[in-house]
Amino acid sequence: MPRLRSYAAAAAVIALLLLLELGFESIVSDSSIRQLVMLAAIYVMVAVSLNVINGMAGQFSIGHAGFVGIGAYTAAIVVSNVAMHTRWPADFAHSFALVPLGVGAGALASAIFGLLLGLPSLRLRGDYLAIVTLGFAEIVRLLVASARIDAKTGIAGLLARLGGQNGYAGPDGQGVPLAAGPFWVLGAAVLMAVATWRIKFSGWGRALRALREDEIAAAAVGVDPTRYKVTSFVLSSAGAGVAGALWATMRDGLGIVQPDQFNFQFSFDAITMVILGGSGSVTGAVLGALFVTFTVKIIELVQGFEAIKELQQANAWLDLNALRTVVYAAVLISLMIWRPAGLLGERELGRRR
Repeated sequence: MPRLRSYAAAAAVIALLLLLELGFESIVSDSSIRQLVMLAAIYVMVAVSLNVINGMAGQFSIGHAGFVGIGAYTAAIVVSNVAMHTRWPADFAHSFALVPLGVGAGALASAIFGLLLGLPSLRLRGDYLAIVTLGFAEIVRLLVASARIDAKTGIAGLLARLGGQNGYAGPDGQGVPLAAGPFWVLGAAVLMAVATWRIKFSGWGRALRALREDEIAAAAVGVDPTRYKVTSFVLSSAGAGVAGALWATMRDGLGIVQPDQFNFQFSFDAITMVILGGSGSVTGAVLGALFVTFTVKIIELVQGFEAIKELQQANAWLDLNALRTVVYAAVLISLMIWRPAGLLGERELGRRR
């Protein structure tokens, strides 16, 4: 019976995703709101994937934006070239070929970089690991942003094809095919959240939490710290690559991938999502991602009010773009005082103690 209920729930979710795919534009006519919903799902993927390494394994990584960027650029290149050579349109029927190719390539590229970074750096702890991951993310961003557009050969030529600061808009400059609709983006968010939940309550997840609490004691009972940490880092990087791939090919998106999308602010937002919800909590990471996403949108809406515009004109020093950081800081300070472990701590919604 439990297995039958699981199959029924999976079928219901797939049916709902298909309905959203076919009728999303009819249900939500405003493209900005549709984009917001899709971005919220992508941020959920970013948060739950980061939670594997930061929350479960207890390793402080602040370079998640680098892996998201690698996944986004890889998927954009693969999907753009496949669509150009096959002349496939970015519709739902052809998305069953385009999206899996892009997502698979993005996840694989991010996982490889995660392995290359994880092998030497996960022997570090605390601030040292944070500095290494931050440096990696900034190297990835600056390599693309500072590329010479006129370069033709070698590594410089390859980087130049990514568009530099202007961004990558496909080999013909017509934009990346936006083939990933709600079926793919929302479905991937649900699937990644379920997979992370299963990891947490598996033997692997318990071993990670044991390493987080006391590495020496965990190693004494047979848990290999390096193997578990590196594997969890690779899984987290692959999840970030999936999020980046879907971001690059997301319907109602911009059709262009720019390096400044993956700056330190993005990594800071991802960490905020995990800390707000509670490190180690999957549902907490989801709640944190939704909070961050909709906080940004609310601030944008507030800036559009006439009274706020008049207030800004009368006070040139007033910058509401900085309000998001002020809100984050106030919320984090409140949490540190009242709930140091985050909103849910390590607990999960819908699960008894």
